[in-house]
Amino acid sequence: ADCRYTCHQECRHLIQLDCRQPGQCQSHLSPESTLLLPCSQNVTQTVEEEKPEPPTIQEIKEKIEKYNAKVTNCLLMKLNDDGTYTGFIKVHLKLRRPVTVPAGIRPQSIYDALKEVNLADMTDKRTSFYLPLDAIKQLHISSTTTVSEVIQGLLKKFMVVDNPQKFALFKEMRKDGQVLFQKLPLTEYPLYLRLLAGPDTDVLSFVLKENETGEVEWDAFSIPELQNFLMILDKEEKDKIQQVQRKYEKFKQRLQQTLKEARGKPG
Repeated sequence: ADCRYTCHQECRHLIQLDCRQPGQCQSHLSPESTLLLPCSQNVTQTVEEEKPEPPTIQEIKEKIEKYNAKVTNCLLMKLNDDGTYTGFIKVHLKLRRPVTVPAGIRPQSIYDALKEVNLADMTDKRTSFYLPLDAIKQLHISSTTTVSEVIQGLLKKFMVVDNPQKFALFKEMRKDGQVLFQKLPLTEYPLYLRLLAGPDTDVLSFVLKENETGEVEWDAFSIPELQNFLMILDKEEKDKIQQVQRKYEKFKQRLQQTLKEARGKPG
């Protein structure tokens, strides 16, 4: 067989060749070894990343005790017999776009909350409005509550009927005087992150923002939403035009005043 190859001496043990003639198997392989297992049995080996082992109940208990010792209010974490635990997180809402809510619906009562009545299902009418910027919502969740469930819970509390995929939960951290945001995967557990970081919101806080994926997925919006966006864009365009007009009108008045004063001075 005409088998020729060149490699570094140190890499020789990493090179595997298959120098079989048609019909040959294990007994006529090249001296080193083969790329293929005997008789062309290909096997792909995958190296799995080692995942950290989940903390034991005793470790969780110790972390909760340290956490509760730092709490300055009544928002303590509680360990359950099954190893799960419950606690509170605060989520800042920093939404720049309007959200869609049912039109003509009364505010949710305590009865509705206890009976889990979904007021959004009572009407097909929709309207859009801006949520207060940087509003804060406090949630009581479990250690098994995922980011996806937190997003859905927030939207339900505000009766927002938009697709949850339009939103993302971020963790906000402060480091070296800078504010850093990191998007959390939908399967992450926010309460565990809160437990590790401690109760200080300056160390870690949660923020609900639009799910910026690089390109806007317009197909995810309804016709009324798209029409509302057009109205908002038209209004913003008119406001910008007026700002520019006022700016240059003032500039024009200053120039005219300067020319008038210059002409009045003796040459």
